[in-house]
Amino acid sequence: MRDAIEPWGRKVIRGYLPEQHRAFYSEQPFIVAAARDSADRPWVSLLSGKPGFLTSPTPTRMDFATVLPDGDALAGTLNAGAELGLLGIELATRRRNRVNGTISETRSGGFSLDVGQTFGNCPQHISERYWHSAEADAPRDSGSERGHELSTAMQDWIRAADTFFIGSGFRDEADSRANGLDASHRGGPVGFVEVVSPTRILFPDYAGNNHFNTIGNLLVDPRVGLLFVDFAAGSLLQLTGRATIDWDSEAVDRHAGAQRLVIVDIDEIVLQESILPIRFSDASATLRELRLVARRQESDDVVSFYFGPGNDGELADFSAGQHLPIELDIDELSAPVARSYSLSNGPGENVYRISVKRESRGLVSRYLHDSLHVGSVIKSHTPTGDFVLPPGDGAIVLISAGIGVTPMLSMLHELAADESSRPVVFIHGARNSRLHPLSGEVRMIAQKHLNVKTRIAYSQPLEADQIGEHYDLAGRVDRSLIQAAVGDLDADYFLCGPAPFLGAMSDILSELGVDDTRVHVEQF
Repeated sequence: MRDAIEPWGRKVIRGYLPEQHRAFYSEQPFIVAAARDSADRPWVSLLSGKPGFLTSPTPTRMDFATVLPDGDALAGTLNAGAELGLLGIELATRRRNRVNGTISETRSGGFSLDVGQTFGNCPQHISERYWHSAEADAPRDSGSERGHELSTAMQDWIRAADTFFIGSGFRDEADSRANGLDASHRGGPVGFVEVVSPTRILFPDYAGNNHFNTIGNLLVDPRVGLLFVDFAAGSLLQLTGRATIDWDSEAVDRHAGAQRLVIVDIDEIVLQESILPIRFSDASATLRELRLVARRQESDDVVSFYFGPGNDGELADFSAGQHLPIELDIDELSAPVARSYSLSNGPGENVYRISVKRESRGLVSRYLHDSLHVGSVIKSHTPTGDFVLPPGDGAIVLISAGIGVTPMLSMLHELAADESSRPVVFIHGARNSRLHPLSGEVRMIAQKHLNVKTRIAYSQPLEADQIGEHYDLAGRVDRSLIQAAVGDLDADYFLCGPAPFLGAMSDILSELGVDDTRVHVEQF
């Protein structure tokens, strides 16, 4: 994947914090941190405090008003010059962003970080939870236990987890851009982490953003840190060890949806009980039933699923561009599996529509296509996400490829419903008409609204595909198509599609002089 991903990575991995990331971090009561101990082993912990304990006075600096308790595996290691990998994750909304850098200075009660690299993450595999303060119940220095083998209670804890955090890193003697530490989230159904023995665990690695931040690090440096959190009790179980990757054995096939397996041999364990000043409750109370009221074949490989309310109330409102977190009970799995899909219909229709592409190895997409029928009931949380249209009447350009059309069509519906003269340009790339979902819907909106302009590119048009009717350009979405469609329009640009496409589009917009603060991206 490197050739496809690297151009995109160089665009989305920035050397500074975007404004919305700076605001995001300042609102959080904790952040996941990966660092190395005095023996150069990676560990993962949580830095926590009241919202505002973490601030970003400039786009390249983060200030922390907190310290780790004495019993933490990383206590005493967060000193000037130390590398740090951070993950900000808002479990209630599934938002997450990553940053790494180097500690520039320390002071009583905190430290500062010089930002190295930052980027945003997709919301997949995150279990929704809500936090509350528990300072009265959580002494900050309650001590810790160290060992080299998992106790029976620890093994049960790991088997019951649907979430953990992982830290990895790479350091070259040269000044490589790959240097640094990374903190990442891993999630799945309860039981997705297996305890093989008191000193070995394994977990499946599911499809993600193809950046391979963790897996890439582990291939060149197998040292790894893991953190399991008892969200109800505020306890932390920290592990450090060495990882190996099982790419394609028969064992991989026994884990539904797995791309590969990661096996971790444990070197040391640190247990801190009831140490966090916050606690979490799961989101089971916020789950609502949805009933499938219709399904429609949109293309050879895409089906739209229309959901109405179940027996427990009305549908919550949503904004165009947001995604719907769903939970499914799949027979071969012992626990529900969670996924998020962009809503493809417009707000205010009293129905949720998701349009899902069937993936050959996609556990959930195959289940939806093959097993979900009208009348079926699933569960969902409230739609969420910040990939939404800005207020005002400024011009909007929507650029997508493949199944990336889904949030764009929702936005197009919202823009059309406003009945304004706001200029809208809709640009989409597909292979051909058989693999171009929801195309008729886009054409219908454009025909009714003179302020909406559409341009479609087919990379492999069929003989039956008519230029001017089905598509406007034979080939891929490129600079000439965008420039011809947009001209000198002063606009906000929204991009959605696979990583190589996003990289190419970002390059084009940069060449055209579009400020990156006006480019909004959603990756699937």
